[in-house]
Amino acid sequence: MIAAPVPGLLGDRRFRRLWIGQTVSAFGDQITLLAIPLAAVVTLGAGATEMGLLTAAGWAPHLLLSLVAGAWIDRSARRRALMVAADLGRALLLLSVPLAYALGTLTIGHLYAAAFLIGTLTVVFDQSYVTLLLLLVAKERMVDAQSRLSTSVAAAQVGGPSLAGLLVSALTAPVALLADAVSFLVSAASLLAIRVAEPAPEPTSDKAAWRRIAEGARFVLGHPMLRASLGCTSTMNFFHLMLQAILVLYMSRTLGLSPAAIGFVLGVGAAGGLVGAVVAPRVARAIGFGRVILVGAVLYTGAVLLVPLAPSGTRAVWVLTAAELLSALGVMLFDVNNNSLTALLVPYRLRARASGTSRFFGYGVRPLGALAGGALGSAIGLRPTLWVAAAGGLLSVLWLWRSPIPRLTRPPGQAE
Repeated sequence: MIAAPVPGLLGDRRFRRLWIGQTVSAFGDQITLLAIPLAAVVTLGAGATEMGLLTAAGWAPHLLLSLVAGAWIDRSARRRALMVAADLGRALLLLSVPLAYALGTLTIGHLYAAAFLIGTLTVVFDQSYVTLLLLLVAKERMVDAQSRLSTSVAAAQVGGPSLAGLLVSALTAPVALLADAVSFLVSAASLLAIRVAEPAPEPTSDKAAWRRIAEGARFVLGHPMLRASLGCTSTMNFFHLMLQAILVLYMSRTLGLSPAAIGFVLGVGAAGGLVGAVVAPRVARAIGFGRVILVGAVLYTGAVLLVPLAPSGTRAVWVLTAAELLSALGVMLFDVNNNSLTALLVPYRLRARASGTSRFFGYGVRPLGALAGGALGSAIGLRPTLWVAAAGGLLSVLWLWRSPIPRLTRPPGQAE
């Protein structure tokens, strides 16, 4: 599909199988992102309150369960098996929606439960995934591996919505979820085909769960680079969700854009992420590993300033497209290298717990940011709220500026 960032990376059979499975799953996820909300709105007639609860149900496990899941996963010597089980569980949960629809028993409560349980299994999968990647990829190829995986996600974000729209139009929203269920089965099959020796977990029988959780949190919050990375990511996510909560409403009502124009802005903007994922390793080698993390953060948050500056009417399309394009490019420059930094700094024995801490803060602020955006938009108006979100997002750069990260010329050695 896209040329490998470094020749030979996909020659590794185990990584190739992981990449194929996650690429298929990424496209499937785009179908679910569209099909579940449409199943609620079109099939069940859900309103704004129900949609807010449905969104919250999907994100809640990241806030409620990440810390506990990290401590539990770090005690397991079969993390690949946990990922397979999570994939199979998510496939079954998605299959339950078209089945209930066919039987005439589909309810909004069913979608709430499915979203929450899928989110729970996603927490288990993702926190196991970060440890498996360390076993499959040598430290000198970590940035390129992250680039390959992020390229798949970006490609799915560009082409996935169109595919999802066609499936929903042809099959109805509930039935379209069958495609994502199949993608999870493909992911499970690819994981089953990987052979990897997983290290035995350290003896922790004398440690209470909260002590194990605290150990992971102390490591992340006590490490100057990990602390700065987490602070930057959490600040970004809070203000980004503040913006996302009202962005479509702003484009539609304030700027007067049609649904087709809004789709054009978001689709073309996502192409910037595809470019960013491909070039991230090369830019890091050209200007320095830590510096590109800082540049990505500045570009990602700085481009958002164009959003509240957009004029009404047709000209807004080009201003917003530029904002989305530059922002998506910046976030991939940031993500590919920042995710590699985290992977290389955290020792294997703490990987799931460190991921739990990062997910608790970094993902836990997302629903809070969305709620703040909605409340502030109602109180002071949409455009002023966008200025707050844009200015707040730029504050995230201060976490990096005052840290050792910009001085890194190359990825750090993998912690043992």
